[in-house]
Amino acid sequence: MEIDQISQTLRQDAVTVVFVNVLLQQMGLPVPAVPTLLLAGSVMVTPGGFGKTLAAAIVASVIADWLWYWSGKLFGYRVLSGLCKLSINPASCVSQTERRFIRWGVSSLIVAKFIPGFSTVAPPIAGALRMSQPGFLLAAGAGAGLWAGLALGAGWMLKDTLQATIVILEQYAGNAVLLALALFGSWLGWRLWQKYRFRKFCAVPHITPGELLAAMRAEHPPLVLDLRGATMIAQTGPIPGTKVAEHDLLHEAVGDWPKSQPIVTLCACPEDAGAVQAARHLLNAGYVSVRPLQGGYDAWMAATGNRPVR
Repeated sequence: MEIDQISQTLRQDAVTVVFVNVLLQQMGLPVPAVPTLLLAGSVMVTPGGFGKTLAAAIVASVIADWLWYWSGKLFGYRVLSGLCKLSINPASCVSQTERRFIRWGVSSLIVAKFIPGFSTVAPPIAGALRMSQPGFLLAAGAGAGLWAGLALGAGWMLKDTLQATIVILEQYAGNAVLLALALFGSWLGWRLWQKYRFRKFCAVPHITPGELLAAMRAEHPPLVLDLRGATMIAQTGPIPGTKVAEHDLLHEAVGDWPKSQPIVTLCACPEDAGAVQAARHLLNAGYVSVRPLQGGYDAWMAATGNRPVR
């Protein structure tokens, strides 16, 4: 569909277009809603139309957030881990999301829409933390109203500039498409390169659950660092024989442990990314033997005859 046709559609039924676009974006699909909101704001004629469109954006956003909230409440940490699999650094995605939410509380939901990636992962972590549903819906609605209202308002204030830009894009539609494809290709290449660099950085030997069980029964067992987030540890309890650690406080968790003695890192994140990253940092700090547990928390629970609690 051409840009002029999109503008005409927005003039005729902005409420439906904005509702569907915002709902799809907040569900996690790669369909950015801000350009649509800006364009919708630029074609607004009456305050009533502005209000209806804003209400549609808020309702769509809250519906998507509410669904993610319940997915987090029902399935816990697995939802966040699944969403973070698409991240360049899955460990950072999991840990940063959790830290932001614990630090900011309800206010994190209000600013979530303005932080790329955080708007989708914040609602399930709110559900996993058993946040009050009325408080969640109120904060999610406030955040959606601020985000959508600013985008619609910016579109209305810049309507002359936006309409002039649309005319130019229509005149050079072919070149604009090629430019957009080139920019998308560059962005995708950069993302893949960053992911490749991260995986190369984290390439270290693992230890299997069976090997760890045998090592823990030995006379001098290794130091096992449990790097699962606070949310999951609160849900499942600590793992016997391990020490709870945070990525930012690794050296405090290791303490005076001899650098010649073995250390095992354990997480519950995609591709064992958190455990691998922690192992790499400790190896770079001079510790001789640091290995991440292959398969993480789920593999450990299976090896010990327990079912992972989520």
